[in-house]
Amino acid sequence: MVHGLLLARIPRSEVDDLVQDVFLQAMRRLGSLRDSCAFGPWLAAIARNRARDHYRRGVDTVELPDDLPGAPHPEGDAAAVLAAVRRLPDAYRETLVLRLVEGMTGPEIAERTGLTPGSVRVNLHRGMQMLREALGRSTTP
Repeated sequence: MVHGLLLARIPRSEVDDLVQDVFLQAMRRLGSLRDSCAFGPWLAAIARNRARDHYRRGVDTVELPDDLPGAPHPEGDAAAVLAAVRRLPDAYRETLVLRLVEGMTGPEIAERTGLTPGSVRVNLHRGMQMLREALGRSTTP
């Protein structure tokens, strides 16, 4: 879940280090967790905050344009889909990455993020519609 939440917000090359940061931060703050049943949403909040902090501190790298000449990327289609997902609103982006990239089920997403199962279903449905439109597809990818 943490990997998926960060992947929805941060460039792929930086996600692994931030996943580690999230878990280190969680270990340090474990004593502040009031309700052990809320561990998933608590951890998700730490991941979202870490992603925000990443951009607040300023990124030392510059994103290169997609049309830069060079060899085609071996994961071209996957990269295009991930780029389209990243342009979606937060709620749809998170649930789609957790479902499509991390392979989590709707109930797993709900349990780990603190969303209701109904909200997850709606976010997945609307997010997939928006993703299809963004990719110019009328059928399920």
